[in-house]
Formats: sequence, structure tokens, C-alpha cells
Amino acid sequence: MPIWKKIDQKQLSAIYLLYGTEEFLINETKHRLIQSVLTEEEMDFNFSVYDLEEIPVETALEEAETFPFIGEKKIVILNNPTFLTAERSKDKVEHNTKKLEEYIADPAPYTILVFSAPYEKLDERKKVTKLLKKNAEVMEANKLNEKELKAWLRARANASQAHIDEEALDHLLAIAGTDLMMLASELDKLSLYTSGEQPITVEVVDRLTARSLEQDIFALVDKVVTGKVEKAFRIYYDLLKLNEEPIKILAVIANQFRLIYQTKDLARKGYGQQQIASFLKVHPFRVKLAAGQARNFSDEQLASIMMMLADSDLQMKTSAMAKPLIIEMFLFKLQSLMKTSR
Repeated sequence: MPIWKKIDQKQLSAIYLLYGTEEFLINETKHRLIQSVLTEEEMDFNFSVYDLEEIPVETALEEAETFPFIGEKKIVILNNPTFLTAERSKDKVEHNTKKLEEYIADPAPYTILVFSAPYEKLDERKKVTKLLKKNAEVMEANKLNEKELKAWLRARANASQAHIDEEALDHLLAIAGTDLMMLASELDKLSLYTSGEQPITVEVVDRLTARSLEQDIFALVDKVVTGKVEKAFRIYYDLLKLNEEPIKILAVIANQFRLIYQTKDLARKGYGQQQIASFLKVHPFRVKLAAGQARNFSDEQLASIMMMLADSDLQMKTSAMAKPLIIEMFLFKLQSLMKTSR
């Protein structure tokens, strides 16, 4: 079950297993569960959190088997259950997993037990993992692909009685990137601004969304490639005004061109966008954008640009030239290179 789906308050499970590498989604789901079950008054008495790298699981289970002090339900969260993975245990304690297996088979009806496992994979050969998968409500929180990311954004907008159209979704991802915490913050701001009275449009996204450094560099490269050099320099000077270090700006420019180069090369070898993203360990949406930019460059141009970037990096570290000027020179060379190809 996708982890961003709404928690069903009428059919809460006795046990939840939240696992995956997208920590924001796991934390958000835990927060929703708490809001669905406990009042503020009950939080002090009926909510417990255990770190299983420090506390044995049987201690947490004793808490789970204790009746709520007030109210009808309690929540017990178990963080870092490394015994569910194939990794060598780093726990400082021994866990009585037999006791856990018995609890899973017959959980306390007044307790919601939540396993928070920030791991990409679980060891499905283990009996305790198999029992959890069979008896718990399992929610996976690994990195979202583009389709899942958009579904999550739409669901979050709908929860705020807001509507965001497809074009605005694409623009938001292009500007803000794919970090869920950043996206959640920006979308909540956009939803508050429109107040459900008007759709969130490209214009609204463009006006209100904060841009990450990576997205500003993507836009800068795009402006040079399309011949809008004046706008490219405007982006660059804005970054300097924001006190971004020139050496950091150059590094991000190099990373963007490296991604373009690698995406173009792997696509030529027959790899799809998802495969490229997995191979390069970047989000598929970044690969999609890089593939779009790659169409503007020949292999020879990209090889020349990588050499230009290497020279600029050497100058940045060894010459007495002002660092901002080194990047300006690179941008002029890039503009000249693009002109000769047209």
C-alpha cells in the first residue's frame, strides 16, 4: 500500500509496518496515525516511542500489553528494528524475537504497534518478517517515481482543499526539485495562497516557489543553451547576491553537465529513464530533465564542456583571478560553443 494514502480511522490495524528510505513519508504517516488515534490530553499517557537499537523489543511489548491509562487506545512506536533486515546487527541489546512473534499472532486490541524501519529492503527469509508482512498493515516508503510523486502531491493538495493542474505540477517539480520536505513546504504555501478558491497554476508556482541551487543551475544552463544569455547571467548574479560561493556554483554546474553527459551516453546504449536513474542514483525526474537538455548537445560539445569545466575548476583553486569572473568566462565560452553549433 502506498504510504501517502489516507489513514482509515474506522479500520485501524493493530500493527503497522512502515519501511523504506523516504524518511519524510514514514514520519508523516506516524504523525497521521497519532492524530487519528489520540487527543492532546491522551498523548502524555498513551504514547510511547522506543529505539530498538537501545531497548530490547520485549520491553516495548510490555508497554504495548499494558492497558491505556485513559481513553480506549494507545500507540507504541518501535524505531530501528534492525532484526528485520539482513544486515549484521548493530544493536547494543539482544531481542527476544520469539516474544515478538507471539505478540504478532495475538496483538493487544487496545494498542496500535508501529514498526518504523528506515531500510530499503527487509529480510523476508526471517520468520518475524514473514509474520509482520502477513499480519500487519504494510506501508512502503521508498523513493517515489514521477507518477507516484505527482499522485502524492495531488493528494496533499486535495487534503488542503486545493487543486493543482498537470502543467503546474511539472513546473513545481522543475523548480523545487524532488526533495519531499521541500515540496511539502512549497505546496502547503501554494495551497494556503490560493485558499481553494482558484487552482494552483504555473504562474502561481513561478511567483511563489523557492528554487533550490540545483534548479537554479538547471535554469541557468537552459538559458545559455537556448540563447538567452542575459537571463542566464541574471540567474548567476542573483546567486552571488544570495552569497552562494562561486566554487559551489561551479561544482553544481559540473554535476549538471556530468548528468547530461551520462544520461545521453546511457540512453544511446538502450537504457530507459528508470534504469538510468537507478544506475546514477538520482531521481528519475532529474534524468527526464537532463535527457531534454542532452538533445541540445553533440558528444563533441559535451566533451569540450567537461574540459572547460575542469580548466575552470583548476583556475578556481590555483589562480589569483577573482572566482566570480572565472564562472563568467566559462559562461561566455559556453555561449560561444553553442553559437558555433547552430
